Amino acid sequence: MTADLLLAGHAVTAVGSRRAEAAESFAAEFGIGRAHGGYEQLVADPEVDVVYVATPHSHHAANAVLAIEAGKHVLVEKAFTLTQPEAQRVADAAAAAGVVVMEAMWTRFLPHMVRLREILASGVLGEVRTVLADHTQALPTNPEHRLQNPELGGGALLDLGIYPVAFAVDVLGMPQGVRAHAALTPTGVDRQTAMILDYADGRQAVLHTALDTAGPNRAAVIGTEGSIEIDRTFYVPTSFTVRDREWHEIERYESRVEGRGMQYQAAEMERRIAGEAPASLPLEETVAIMGLLDEVRRQVGVRYAADEA
Repeated sequence: MTADLLLAGHAVTAVGSRRAEAAESFAAEFGIGRAHGGYEQLVADPEVDVVYVATPHSHHAANAVLAIEAGKHVLVEKAFTLTQPEAQRVADAAAAAGVVVMEAMWTRFLPHMVRLREILASGVLGEVRTVLADHTQALPTNPEHRLQNPELGGGALLDLGIYPVAFAVDVLGMPQGVRAHAALTPTGVDRQTAMILDYADGRQAVLHTALDTAGPNRAAVIGTEGSIEIDRTFYVPTSFTVRDREWHEIERYESRVEGRGMQYQAAEMERRIAGEAPASLPLEETVAIMGLLDEVRRQVGVRYAADEA
């Protein structure tokens, strides 16, 4: 994130960490002027306008509210929080403080996704019926790792599955229901999860995520008159092909993005703060998606301590 911000000319004023040494090391690596050995000091820094929260999921809500109550705008890493009630608490705090809070779902703001939405709006695909997407990676299986720890919001769903879920909601909107099945790890988090999002008019999204197997990480949008195939890896800057119903190529979009592409969410945040554009990812949509993830976890039997709060 920091490298992309600097690449795009954004000012990174300060960094905060629970450990002063970590903050100082990070500041030295990226040439950041101030390093704070605590989040309270960071949000109290008068030179800081926007705080980017990139702590584990279990700390997102508390860290975001801390920054909000200090009068800062906040960009919160996905998944936004552990649960929908936590997400709503952050949203309510932002409304009360009059600040902008946005989920750092960077895929939503990438150029290939902007072009994809233009194509969908043109109607060239006809009636969009289906979204297919997967996000699977071979990640650490050590029981002590954050991804395996339910206390830290571990599991495939919140780290990886959020991408295909958010993509499907971007294309089709919020579903009327979800059906989910998962295989759990010995620590009680989801190792892999399959989901079908159902819509009242018969549309569907078929989604899959796993944290211990590397898969294609591709996505497709299928309509009555054509389809869009998004290349690996669909949630990063990438390319796609638009085809008609006879499988003839209509358009080939080639992605040309400097860095990892996280600068686009920062630009969106700036526009939101300036009131220059409607939200590409409204906070109420983020809160609703967290409710969808809560329902998936309920169905597959993954529980976090925050569920009892």
